[in-house]
Amino acid sequence: MLYFCYSDKYTGELPGHVFPIEKYKMVYERLKSEKIITDKNLIEPIKPLRKELSLVHTNNYLDDLFNLRFTHRTYPSELPLNQKILDFFLITTGGTISAAKMACKYNVAINLAGGYHHAFPDRAEGFCYLNDIAISIRIVQTDKLASKVLIVDCDLHQGNGNAYIFRDDPTVFTFSMHQENNYPIKQKGDLDIGLDDGTTDIQYLEYLQKILPGLIEKQKPDLIFYLAGADPYYRDLIGGLSLTNEGLKKRDEFVINKAQEKNIPICIVLAGGYAENTNDIVDIHCNTCYIAKKYSEKY
Repeated sequence: MLYFCYSDKYTGELPGHVFPIEKYKMVYERLKSEKIITDKNLIEPIKPLRKELSLVHTNNYLDDLFNLRFTHRTYPSELPLNQKILDFFLITTGGTISAAKMACKYNVAINLAGGYHHAFPDRAEGFCYLNDIAISIRIVQTDKLASKVLIVDCDLHQGNGNAYIFRDDPTVFTFSMHQENNYPIKQKGDLDIGLDDGTTDIQYLEYLQKILPGLIEKQKPDLIFYLAGADPYYRDLIGGLSLTNEGLKKRDEFVINKAQEKNIPICIVLAGGYAENTNDIVDIHCNTCYIAKKYSEKY
């Protein structure tokens, strides 16, 4: 069974901000209305404990965050810092933790949020206060649910926080396909594919299909973390790639099928998406969920 993690607390107030925080509720409501999400496959996440956050983040940074202090450690988030936004990042991080645990046990799970891959141990960055992926990886490793992890990051922006956090860690391999000439300042990941501006479906899929199978075969991970970003979409406001909705569906099909085909658990997070029409983003995220359901039932 495909499990989903979601809470009605996946919300906050970001008036006029390019980050469409309302997309999470919209994705959930569509999947619920279509009976893709039911009471049987929905997991209600809880906020992580501070000691769990401390597996990745420094105490000085967490002190600033929990005291809602606007400092050199918190301001690079480019987001407001208030209790509602902090609660949003805590509960969505809890969702990624739950999804990672459920994926390890049942082969595939999706958090209907998450993918905050820009957060560093000692600071926020790029709409990210907590690095939910790194925290979740450390927890499943501590719980001995997985040892070797492969991050497949298909967000438009490089997961610089993840690249930095796992730079000297042989148990976590970071693979990122991103637009080279865009935010952020790049960190050296294990495998970075910096794509040219305007990269199309055909070019993107050629790279992915050439690289991913061999990478999975070589790394033999116990768990794949897949960041299924909607921001490579050609109508994204802060992106410069040219993928269509159909191209993004083929991307998801390839990644999720490869994991399921090899019987490797996969934890999926939605990651970025900033199209002017939020319904376009919701379409892309829902397609990821439809594809995950299809392949969770196939194998």
